[in-house]
Amino acid sequence: MAKVEMNVNGKAVAATVDDRTLLVEFLREERNLTGTHIGCDTSQCGACVVHVDGKAVKSCTMLAAQASGSDVTTIEGLAGGGELHPMQEAFRQHHGLQCGFCTPGMIMAAIDIVNRHGPDVDEKTIRHDLEGNICRCTGYHNIVKSIAAGAKEMGGSMKQAAE
Repeated sequence: MAKVEMNVNGKAVAATVDDRTLLVEFLREERNLTGTHIGCDTSQCGACVVHVDGKAVKSCTMLAAQASGSDVTTIEGLAGGGELHPMQEAFRQHHGLQCGFCTPGMIMAAIDIVNRHGPDVDEKTIRHDLEGNICRCTGYHNIVKSIAAGAKEMGGSMKQAAE
């Protein structure tokens, strides 16, 4: 058994879990944060992407014990004060989802893309960096469009916060 302590969506949490407990299982089963999906069990689909210490991680490839001491953000931790995160809003406005199963992982990956490449990220980079996220419903056009729009909004938010 492993004792894990981490901040999840800004709240300190602690638990004792089996040594083999994956982060995705911990989030879903111990914390009841079911927005992080298990889609493939082979780390190929990206439905389980969360941020660990500000970086996108497929939570099905990380043990909960490995995340101990970290800050973990899930899709549930993005919205604040009753308002969606700019990337969530962009997916809503630009129809970047259909069934919605992949959407949490796509949004978490998208925010990481913007954090790494900036608000002027181009379509080619978005498409390349999304290769680890699978959507079984769409042709990705509206997802890419949503990410580009969300990136611009995030850039505007970053500028306003700096001022």
